[in-house]
Amino acid sequence: MKHFILALIISFISITSLYSQKKVFDNELYIGVGGGAYASSVDFVPSIPQNQKIDFFGGVSAKYITQNHLGLIIEANYSRRGWEEEYDSESDFSYSRTLNYLEVPFMTHIYFGDKARFIINVGPQISFLLNDKQSMSSALASDVEARQAIDPDAPIGVQYSPFSELNRFDYGIVGGVGMTLQTGIGNFDLEGRYYFGLGDVFESRRSKNSYFGRSAHRLIEAKLTYYIKAR
Repeated sequence: MKHFILALIISFISITSLYSQKKVFDNELYIGVGGGAYASSVDFVPSIPQNQKIDFFGGVSAKYITQNHLGLIIEANYSRRGWEEEYDSESDFSYSRTLNYLEVPFMTHIYFGDKARFIINVGPQISFLLNDKQSMSSALASDVEARQAIDPDAPIGVQYSPFSELNRFDYGIVGGVGMTLQTGIGNFDLEGRYYFGLGDVFESRRSKNSYFGRSAHRLIEAKLTYYIKAR
């Protein structure tokens, strides 16, 4: 939570700087659409072996620049995150869970260059869980059911808890680097990002007497955004 508050403070300072600096050129406002791919996982404590889950996200963006080399970006994206558990290749077990979010990153935008620009984006991100989908093999379902029947009080299959037990709000820090290419038909931003979740998918021992000490999102992202100049 401290890291999230720090990111908010940095973003606020950036906003203040944008409006306090002497104006050296006309403000620029860009509206865009974009999307990309995730390699997502969840940092569980105790750990759960996982493969990177590949999925997609997309949405709309607004970029506001008021001075050389500095601006702000806000986005609203529909994203499909989650995790995919890792089992022995000879096993009939398989499990994956997709968590669908509305996410809103609010980033300081730093750039260098003219027609082709090197860009850095960093800031806080909040997300709201919309729904989920679980996919479990029948072999794994039978195994979990059998072990739960033997010891009903044991923490078996906690990560398979229903949607009603998931936290609906997530927050964290997102940052990335990339390139902007300015053309006659608009601007194209291509970037790689990393999202470090500070919230938890499930209740954690930090707040309640829960099984997981941490269950936070970790996302590696590749994103392409097309912008047109609105002002």
